[in-house]
Amino acid sequence: MTATETASATAPKKQWLTATVREVIDETPRVRSLVLDVPGWPGHRAGQHVDVRLTAPDGYQAQRSYSIASAPVENAITLTIEMLPDGEVSSYLAGEARVGDMFELRGPIGGYFVWTPDLDGPLFLVAGGSGVVPLMAILRERAIRKAPQPATLLFSSRSYEDIIYRAELDTLAGEGSGLRIFHTLTRGAPAGWTGQTRRIDAGMLSEIGFAPGRMPRIFVCGPTPLVESVARTLRDLGHSPKLIKTERFGPTGR
Repeated sequence: MTATETASATAPKKQWLTATVREVIDETPRVRSLVLDVPGWPGHRAGQHVDVRLTAPDGYQAQRSYSIASAPVENAITLTIEMLPDGEVSSYLAGEARVGDMFELRGPIGGYFVWTPDLDGPLFLVAGGSGVVPLMAILRERAIRKAPQPATLLFSSRSYEDIIYRAELDTLAGEGSGLRIFHTLTRGAPAGWTGQTRRIDAGMLSEIGFAPGRMPRIFVCGPTPLVESVARTLRDLGHSPKLIKTERFGPTGR
């Protein structure tokens, strides 16, 4: 998952490791990516997440979960964090962390919301806001592995400026690898915008997504209302519930 401001109650008992910030990337005005060196990192699969733990000088600790944005074959792991109102951990990671900073990290966690290149069938990814983070790990893995499965990303953002990974997504879509990317903006669009300008609905999913008969593997990630609405609509359109994987984030997420 992307960012949760509630502790992960079901995290497996993995060893805490020390992460050092190698690079800070401003993705949008409210979102940053941190590229981390993590000695002893055991590797991960696209779609998994980690727990991050911060410790204050007085010993107070805060722990949150964040999706891994990087592909498993990269030599560092990347977390992409959205600044959340009153977020104890996100305010530091998305606003204050600098190159050389260190904090604790545990993972990888999660075995359900994952994709590997050996899975057959088209790939349909649906994201809302920072829910794109684990899906970006999937797209990066697909690109690096040169996976042959056709893929489509439907990405809902508030505004053009809020589109996370905008330039990289444009590059991936232009590589001729069978990846299609569609954007929809829900709070206004700039002059000349040719994409959608509404919330994701049945018409959009039917028009942009793969037909149910092609048995696409579907991954949906974002705020709980979006995830529940999209998953329900996909089932109504005839997609197999067994092929729809969902990930919720936010106050009512994992």
